[in-house]
Parts: sequence; structure tokens; C-alpha cells
Amino acid sequence: VQLQASGGGLVQAGGSLRLSCKASGSISSSNVMGWYRQAPGKEREGVACISTTDDRSYYADSAKGRFTISRDSAKNTVHLQMDRLKPEDTGVYYCALTERVLGLPISCLTYNMDYWGKGTQVTVSS
Repeated sequence: VQLQASGGGLVQAGGSLRLSCKASGSISSSNVMGWYRQAPGKEREGVACISTTDDRSYYADSAKGRFTISRDSAKNTVHLQMDRLKPEDTGVYYCALTERVLGLPISCLTYNMDYWGKGTQVTVSS
């Protein structure tokens, strides 16, 4: 399984960015895909994730009300629409996938993810 993320960049505070991640390879139809970020000097943290089994989604408190995760199951693609961005959203964003669907939010835990894509940099200037 390979994950290819795109859409990062530099944006001013209050602006928007849309990240996309396409999964390829032999993928179970039952899976969870998510977005994670890592700021300099900090641990990687979950941002949002979405399940194929029931299309439920889960957001970290920092993302609620500002970010929206969606997926196109036919294309094995997940998107993260990020609005009202803040400088503290700066970091490297990674997409990940797991076929161990345990229900949300447990499935979204970083250590439950099986596959990771290369990160894409998001920088929010103040």
C-alpha cells in the first residue's frame, strides 16, 4: 500500500488549504484513513480520520469546526479541507491508513495506523 499526499503550502492565518491523499495497492474495502501532523519539536498527533465501514469521522479538538475530512472511496482518496487556519496548525501533515477497523476514535490512534505517506508541509504565517 502506498499513500501519496499533496496540497500543502504557505498560507496566511485565516486562510484555507485542501490536502489530498491517494492510496494505491492492495487495500481492504474496510479501512480507516486519517491525517496527522507533527510540529517541530513535538510528537505526531492525530487531526482527523474517517472510516469506510460507516463513513463516520473523528476530529481532534483542535480541528473541530475548522477542518473537514472527506473521502472518495471509489478513488481511495481522502481530503482534508482546512479553513480558518492558525499559526499553530503549522507542521508536516501525514496521511495514514489502517485496515484494523476497531471503531472510532480507537482506529484513529497513531499506533494503530499500518501505512504512512510522506508528509506535506503546511505553514501558516501570522
